[in-house]
Amino acid sequence: MQALLCGYYGEHNLGDDALLQALLAQLPSGWSALVTAHDEAEVQHRFGVKTVQRRGVAGVLRALDRCDALVFGGGSLLQDSTSFRSLLYYAALILKARWQGKPVILWGQGLGPLRRRCSRALVGLVLPRATAISWRDPDSASLARRLGAKGLVGSDPVWGLAVTAPSASPQERPIVLCWRPVVQLRGEAWRPYLEAAAALALSADRTVLWMPFHRHQDQGLLARLEAEGLVPPALLERSRELTVHCPEEAMAVFAQAGLVIAMRLHGLILAALSGAPCAALSYDPKVAVAAAAIGCPCQDLADLPDSAALLASWRAVLDVPMERERIEAQRADAAVHQQLLVEALH
Repeated sequence: MQALLCGYYGEHNLGDDALLQALLAQLPSGWSALVTAHDEAEVQHRFGVKTVQRRGVAGVLRALDRCDALVFGGGSLLQDSTSFRSLLYYAALILKARWQGKPVILWGQGLGPLRRRCSRALVGLVLPRATAISWRDPDSASLARRLGAKGLVGSDPVWGLAVTAPSASPQERPIVLCWRPVVQLRGEAWRPYLEAAAALALSADRTVLWMPFHRHQDQGLLARLEAEGLVPPALLERSRELTVHCPEEAMAVFAQAGLVIAMRLHGLILAALSGAPCAALSYDPKVAVAAAAIGCPCQDLADLPDSAALLASWRAVLDVPMERERIEAQRADAAVHQQLLVEALH
């Protein structure tokens, strides 16, 4: 039996790689995967799976003919912020699979935004046709109910990844920044965050590692901010960009960190799983929700911050281990996605 796994795979994003890794680990025995991917060679090499080009609509629709089930694997596929055309693509997959009598599983999905009335109408049409649904957050589940579809609710599926015991504590515990370009931070808006990071690195005598989570969006952010004259000298002289190639490499770095300051949702989750002290910068409500769940400080990027207050909040959690009970609670909540998948593909 073969399942077509649809997601933002092969887009050089460690968060989506982590979602695919979690999904493949949860596929029931007897099932193989055909994965939609942009960089097919990388996904084939990294995960040992068959792939189909995710940006080729006709090819994906044909691939569904060769599969026995359709699984939407993590992320927010049913949304119109990318485009209404993208939403039509995923709706067409659901409708075709159900027309062929194949199960459709929405696994650990987010839902929305759905800004257009026609988008909400379309999703209201296709959602009730899904065989089984699990949502990654209560807001998505609430929106789905308003559109006429129920589903189980858990935490993000990445919380369910296997965790490797950390190696011995290092002599130096760097500060790791999982930052990304965002519309809320342009030009001078970056300065309070950079000044606070500089002050923390200087006072604690730490190296600062800039970890790009999305190869194309995040890589070179430090250099771009430096070119704009925004990076304080005290931060620049302690900073370097560190490229990792898979979630395991990221977690190994996080496990040695004195603090991870994350904008990326899955950067925050992987850091917490690694046992690293964490702080969050929220460009999207999903980041704030995850930060609240694990009890780490979180600054909303929509609010104008005070660099002294930022520094105080980060200094308070530097080298302070996360509460394992909160992490384990998130891991337990993520188990619902595997239960749903096993029952739907039995």
